[in-house]
Amino acid sequence: MDNAKPTGKKPIALNIISSSEKSSKHKGFGAGSIDLNSVSPIIIDGGEAKIDVGAMHAKSKVERGIKFSANKEDVPNGRQVWLVWVAVDRTPEGQLYGGATACEMWIDTEAKRGWKILADHVNKLDYAIKRRVMLSELGPVDKQALRTLLVSHNEEWWNRSSDEMKSALES
Repeated sequence: MDNAKPTGKKPIALNIISSSEKSSKHKGFGAGSIDLNSVSPIIIDGGEAKIDVGAMHAKSKVERGIKFSANKEDVPNGRQVWLVWVAVDRTPEGQLYGGATACEMWIDTEAKRGWKILADHVNKLDYAIKRRVMLSELGPVDKQALRTLLVSHNEEWWNRSSDEMKSALES
C-alpha cells in the first residue's frame, strides 16, 4: 500500500495549550485540553533532585534506554528513583509551589530494565495539576533533596507555598 493517499483528516490528539490560548473565547473542540505549562517534572535519584523536562514524555535521563515492565520482580537489582510532579500556582501575591506528587520507579541501568506503573504516573500528574500534595512515600533524604531544589530554584515561591507543602517536606 505504498500508493495510499492521505485522507486529509488530522488524527485526534491530546492538546496541550499555552497560557496565551487559555483566555481564548473559543470553547468548542479542545476546550477540555490540559495546560501543562505550570507543571515541572523532577527526578530524585540517589538523594539528588534535578529538574528533567524529558520526564514529561517518559524520557528523563534515567529512563532513556530502559525497557520498563509492570512487574517489579523483573528488576531485582534496581535502585529506587522518584519522579515528582510540581505544579506552580499564580496568585495576586506572586507564584508559589501549589501541588506536588511523587511516583516511584525502580531502575537497573546496567541491565537496562525498569519498573513503573504508567497509570500511577499519569494519575499523580493529574493530582499535581489539581494542586494536591502527595509526598508521604518519599524518605527523609529524598524529601530534603526536593526541598533543597525547590528553595534554591525560587525561594520566594517556596516562602509563599502552603504550610501543607512545607510540612510534607520536613524530614
